[in-house]
Amino acid sequence: MDEIGLANVLLLLGSAVLVVTGFRRLELPTAPGYILVGMLLGPAAFGLFSSTGDTGFLAEFGVVFLLFTLGLEFSWPRLVAMRWQMIGLGGAQVLVTTLLAATVASWLAVPLPSAVILGGAVAMSSTVIVIKQLREQLELDQSHGRCAVATLLFQDMAVIVFLMLISLAAQGDRLPPVQILLAVAEAVAALVIVLAAGHRLLRPLFHEVAHRRSPELFTLTMLLIVLGAAWFMHAVGMSLAVGGFLAGLMLSETEYRHQVEADIRPFRDILLGLFFIVIGTRLDFLVLADQIASVSLIVLALIIGKAFIICILSRFSLGGWHASLRAGLVLAQGGEFGIALLALALQENVLDPAAAQLLLGGIVVSMILSSLMIRHNRTLAGWLISGEDPETHRLALQQDATQAVAKRRHVIICGYGRVGQNLARILEQEGFEYIALDLEAYRVRTARQAGDPVNFGDASQRDVLESVGLANASVVVISFSDSLGALRVVKTAKELRPEVPILVRTRDDTELNSLQSAGATEIVPDSLEAALMLASHLLLLLDMPISRIVHKVARIRGQRYRMLRSVFPGEDAEVLDESHAFREQLQTLTLPEGAVAVGRSLAELRLPDAGILVTAIRRHGIVGRQPDADMVLKKDDVLVLYGTPESLEGAETLLLSG
Repeated sequence: MDEIGLANVLLLLGSAVLVVTGFRRLELPTAPGYILVGMLLGPAAFGLFSSTGDTGFLAEFGVVFLLFTLGLEFSWPRLVAMRWQMIGLGGAQVLVTTLLAATVASWLAVPLPSAVILGGAVAMSSTVIVIKQLREQLELDQSHGRCAVATLLFQDMAVIVFLMLISLAAQGDRLPPVQILLAVAEAVAALVIVLAAGHRLLRPLFHEVAHRRSPELFTLTMLLIVLGAAWFMHAVGMSLAVGGFLAGLMLSETEYRHQVEADIRPFRDILLGLFFIVIGTRLDFLVLADQIASVSLIVLALIIGKAFIICILSRFSLGGWHASLRAGLVLAQGGEFGIALLALALQENVLDPAAAQLLLGGIVVSMILSSLMIRHNRTLAGWLISGEDPETHRLALQQDATQAVAKRRHVIICGYGRVGQNLARILEQEGFEYIALDLEAYRVRTARQAGDPVNFGDASQRDVLESVGLANASVVVISFSDSLGALRVVKTAKELRPEVPILVRTRDDTELNSLQSAGATEIVPDSLEAALMLASHLLLLLDMPISRIVHKVARIRGQRYRMLRSVFPGEDAEVLDESHAFREQLQTLTLPEGAVAVGRSLAELRLPDAGILVTAIRRHGIVGRQPDADMVLKKDDVLVLYGTPESLEGAETLLLSG
């Protein structure tokens, strides 16, 4: 790389860091920041960065990795359960939007083949922006989120039809139905091959790789699978992103999906940033400045028209105007595949450059505005439609219930991991009320779906502890294993209420004295308690009297584990990895419309035969623990399942697709 090229790369990175930092400080989505960087550095402005060649091709893999992570969250059974929503709603949206946009283009004297291509570009929404923001806002599993994902998946697969139209229009031929059907058949055959190969090969392959215990080999294998699937689907005429989605879909049925998602995240986020920069480089400032009125009209027509179409169409599947309007607002923008269609059509001389540049500008501006629309979709829907949003009503009921508990005698559990959840179950069985706090957004979301009184918040903050009723708490339990974090919680709680009892769990004894000095009532170090329990069982096997064992254990605890803390440390501190301590785990599953389990009783499904227990069912905000076997499941029921990861995957297949 020469000095000029290196200087441009450094300028690109520096600009991205500055702009994205500013957007983060303003609490705005980063996608518009990357687009702004591309606009400033692109050919139409300073001309320091070009999206042609390898750079543009590399940026496409940001979309591939994003669709791959989406596939990890959507298993094949869940996709099968959504098939009618994907085909019905997605197909209707693409068809209606394309026809309306093509009609308007024809009215403006655009030739029919070009008008259909323009309509297809308008029909596409931004998979990147929508999925990224819905995931960050924890809305992927809500009704409007599932509707948006189903529609986006159909749009991505419909791209192949418009790509064929561009190719045929460039050749000046008519559109023979036989050729279109043949291309569609090839695409379907490729889908079947990828799904079949992935189902049979991926789990054994990753078993073998995992046994080698090499993070480098694991990451290399993951990249090979993702890029290999993307290349294969692209070779048969489909988009790279569809291949990435299918690879994620297959890996979602294995126990390695969480590790895979963690490893892929750095590649995904960096390449997504490059992708948005590439989009920004395609904007021509001169066209936007000279035709600002036309571009503004296109943006308004695009956003309002698509939001209206999707709202009307999704009303039939979502059953409520609030959720339908939120789905429309989420999908109202143009998309990256629309930009790709326009770029290819320009390259093949199928579109008039002036018209394509206007639509391109409108699509990019709509993508910038959509970041704010998606973030505030609930608020906008509330302004536009009178009446109470069911989702807001559900959240309000949960908050009211939590506040009611906070005014009574209860236990505050700080940390809702495995230990915190086990404590909560014991308290629940014995009739004691509790409120839990946790900083893991996914865990809080799934626990609240199951009806548990869990709030997202930092327990070391004064206002957070006050909001969960510290003044009325019988006991504060710190169940996470971070000793320094526990110390902050103890100090804050003692400042607010000095007499409250505090029970602390720690990983080891490194902060034992500090916690005692801060006012912790009881401290339970994991490593020391494990040694104490093991010693008591050992003494019992050596025929020591039980009374003597109990007395010795009590004496060691009374001395604050002083004897057990006198050990010779090794080079590496012992770490208890609770993520692998037990294989059984809890998982929530929402039954969508079309799931096989809807309308059937638990007895008919025979989940215990698959090693799965249904510990609770949440319906209309009401949680039923230990449901009867004759209970009939309904749409939107949230099932709390317990079992090994392999059993949970099998249960998901059984409940969703049979």
